Amino acid sequence: MEKLDLSKKYKTYFTAQKSPQIVEIEPAQFLSLTGKGDPSGQAFLEKIQALYATAYTLKFMYKLANKDFVVSKLEALWWFDESKFAGITMDEAPQKIERSEWEYRLLIRMPEYVNNQEVAKAKDTAFVKKKWPLIKELELFQMAEGKSVQMLHLGPFAKEPETLAVMAQLMKEKGFSKNGHHHEIYLSDFNKTAPDKLKTILREPVR
Repeated sequence: MEKLDLSKKYKTYFTAQKSPQIVEIEPAQFLSLTGKGDPSGQAFLEKIQALYATAYTLKFMYKLANKDFVVSKLEALWWFDESKFAGITMDEAPQKIERSEWEYRLLIRMPEYVNNQEVAKAKDTAFVKKKWPLIKELELFQMAEGKSVQMLHLGPFAKEPETLAVMAQLMKEKGFSKNGHHHEIYLSDFNKTAPDKLKTILREPVR
């Protein structure tokens, strides 16, 4: 039985260049959990743990049904109250808006054959094992980003504004406007990788 690896099946989705690109992103579904606040805090870590515990439970359930898959990289959508912080550009936002004000949706991409019924079973199983209330908040989330501008960011998260500024310039040149939440795909495990070695895909849906 061949194990499904979404990063190989959807290469455009899981790869980016060191210069900004315009890409078309296919609809996809994700195991997901929302939150708000500082990503360096304990609450953020606990949400990631709940997400992965359930994702691996799903993986082993489907493996028993001969539909094994590789658990994909962690991702997140990020946004803030644009009425409260009006006029702040996408490259300014990471520096001008306190971390406590950021809302997020953590994501792990799931194969097309994963359904709500199986997710509910996986949540029940994972909760019995871990006893983490956050597991009960997980959901199967659908997303269709479509046309997007993306770029590979190399290095610490604190330097993301430099990469975002390059992306913003391309968007300005093309006359694009924002059409969704800021999206990050973490190609590196940021809990185990030195900041200067981090690789992160930055993506902005546009129209």
